[in-house]
Amino acid sequence: MINYLIKLILIFLIVFTPIAFGSVELRAFSLMELGILLIIILWAIQSFNLRAPNSCTERFPSGAEAPLGRSQTVPYRTAIRHQPSAILSILLSLFLLLILFQLIPLTSGLLKIISPKTHELRHSLSIPDSQFLILNSKFSISFVPFFTQIEFFKWFALIGLFLFLLRWEAFEESNRAASQLIVVIMLVGAVESLYGMFEFFSGHHHILNLDGSALISSVTGTFINRNHFAGYLLMVIPLSVGFLFSREALHRGQSMGWRHWLASLDGKTLLIGFSVIVMVLGLLFSASRMGILSLLLSFSLISFLFRNPEKGKRFSKTVVLIFGLALLWAAWIGLDAVISRFFSMSESFEERWKIWVNTFQIFKDFPLFGSGLGTFVQVFPMYRSFHIRGLVTHAENDFLQLASEVGIIGAGLLLILFFFLFFKALSGIRLMSHREAGRYIGISGLVGILALMLHSIVERNLQVPANAFLYTLLWVIVLRISTRGVNRRNDPINAISSTNAKQ
Repeated sequence: MINYLIKLILIFLIVFTPIAFGSVELRAFSLMELGILLIIILWAIQSFNLRAPNSCTERFPSGAEAPLGRSQTVPYRTAIRHQPSAILSILLSLFLLLILFQLIPLTSGLLKIISPKTHELRHSLSIPDSQFLILNSKFSISFVPFFTQIEFFKWFALIGLFLFLLRWEAFEESNRAASQLIVVIMLVGAVESLYGMFEFFSGHHHILNLDGSALISSVTGTFINRNHFAGYLLMVIPLSVGFLFSREALHRGQSMGWRHWLASLDGKTLLIGFSVIVMVLGLLFSASRMGILSLLLSFSLISFLFRNPEKGKRFSKTVVLIFGLALLWAAWIGLDAVISRFFSMSESFEERWKIWVNTFQIFKDFPLFGSGLGTFVQVFPMYRSFHIRGLVTHAENDFLQLASEVGIIGAGLLLILFFFLFFKALSGIRLMSHREAGRYIGISGLVGILALMLHSIVERNLQVPANAFLYTLLWVIVLRISTRGVNRRNDPINAISSTNAKQ
């Protein structure tokens, strides 16, 4: 019952986070955090009730001999499964402690040592009553502790969800739970694309209850910004393609003509393929230039990685066919507005370059601990060297902005974490056969992660709660699949079975 409730809450969050304008408002991402907290509470209750001495061991029936000389209690599977979790917990805990350290009021002397620029600006912006107050005042590293606290709770909730899902036994029992979540993600992406295209091409120009006549110049779904919508689809589209291939994994090695292949397609397969085409259309008509380039790279990688090695193919014709159909449909509707945006790339890049230069100056002035997570909006005006209409709310580069806010230490921890996760996932997926369904979902999930990160080089994606939530889910799905590949390789029974099968 508790697993069922947890699954329902996850499905609710998958549906809610993008629909609520990407959950960028305080009420929306607060509800997301409460949902994650409820999931962790339910899991804690379940773990407490089901705790038993043999919960971390694999036991065989009494009187039965353990196969291949294995002992009656075999904890190695659990050890392998939870081994990366210990390293992840350490790295993520260190990052959270760094953010908490940014909130601690420090003495003037200590602040001057660890962050001289913070000390200088703090005292230049404050007017103490006396020299005694100058010497004895306490300031935190974060310029706006309130915003740092808000960002801390976002990171804390997502990290908690990430570590929980890595340990959730419902993923280990079968592929059903993961498949259900993938189906929901795919349906949400398809509905977002259909809704966005309806609002744009019908001329209604609304985003739910908001009149978006002054905002909507392309397809945005229920997101306020076209690039946030494109970033969301960059994760959903590859995952949906991988799910489509996973359904046919058992038939992938069989030789069949295209007539036989078309005749073998069922309704669910056609629905998945149609959903992918609709989402590709939605991303194309979002007119997000880097989003479209990232999509092209994603399909190129998937086409290459999903090829059938037994037939000696250099690329997957099915992936090319899906993208070709979507491109033909988009061309029939009209791509003039999309193509015209690529001719204005130089002007947009020039503006972004100025923001990047000023953001890098922030990083240089706050090299170790940054200016405080979530404080970019308040700090950037002190460094802006050009005129611009409106307020610069983000650095147009997630990684550069994050480095300016958390410094070398925070950025270094996250960089180590990324490479650890990436190589851990890649090593597990490489052990899987091309006939295994999990291999296609793992590869496509990893491609979606890389596509979003490529898009984030020139945009704000990971700061959007809906995209950050889905990004977290993708990592969990990929890591759980890759861990199955490692466990299967290290399991003596499966290793001998695989050897016998090859012979």
